[in-house]
Amino acid sequence: MKKPQLFLLHFAGGNAWSFDFLKPYLQNFDVVVPELPGRGKRMAEPLLTEFSQGVADVYQHVTGKLSGPPFFIYGHSMGAYLTLKLGHMLEQNGYRPAALIVSGNAGPHPEATRKKYYRMPHHVFLKELEELGGIPPDILSNPEYFEYFEPMLRADFELSEEHGLIQDFAVKAPIYAMMGTEEEGAGNIANWQRFTASWFRYETLPGGHFFIHHHPERIAAVINYCYRSATNFQHL
Repeated sequence: MKKPQLFLLHFAGGNAWSFDFLKPYLQNFDVVVPELPGRGKRMAEPLLTEFSQGVADVYQHVTGKLSGPPFFIYGHSMGAYLTLKLGHMLEQNGYRPAALIVSGNAGPHPEATRKKYYRMPHHVFLKELEELGGIPPDILSNPEYFEYFEPMLRADFELSEEHGLIQDFAVKAPIYAMMGTEEEGAGNIANWQRFTASWFRYETLPGGHFFIHHHPERIAAVINYCYRSATNFQHL
């Protein structure tokens, strides 16, 4: 029996291995992790700083891998913005995700005040990354290591922070949103509901921006819930 496909879109500074902590709990899915240029196996390619370019890149990867419905998309932080726009693009072109799952992000909002990490001076940028978490301390504390990763991080933050998403569309797919209780904007997580014409669910889990590393089983349970919901709906 063919497994449903699950596309995982990484956060700023992430790569094809960013969700390895989650994969052991997703044995029922065919997991695909698109990787943006400038890292991992795509290290030789130039970094992208424009959101439209990032979405187009992921769109090409996903449509090239699609084996048919049902399929699901999950993105964390930067990946959540990509997930929303990607889902919309796919629907516009005849592909329909069974559900979008987003985390580490309260969703696009015109009145939201977001830090512009990519514009920060080096020492401020480093301090903010330490507080944000998710980056190994040995990278942050080693100037040579950090010098290597800094351009990629700044490019990803620019792509994410200048996403240009507005409230003029809603996807047909349902959305399930998750955030850490200590995240800035966690109280606004229901904002995601504005972007779906289908059902919407949300929850907060203990932790900061990278709460996902402490709750892989729960995240997998949410993804499985979305799969069961899609399957049950199809059989109604």
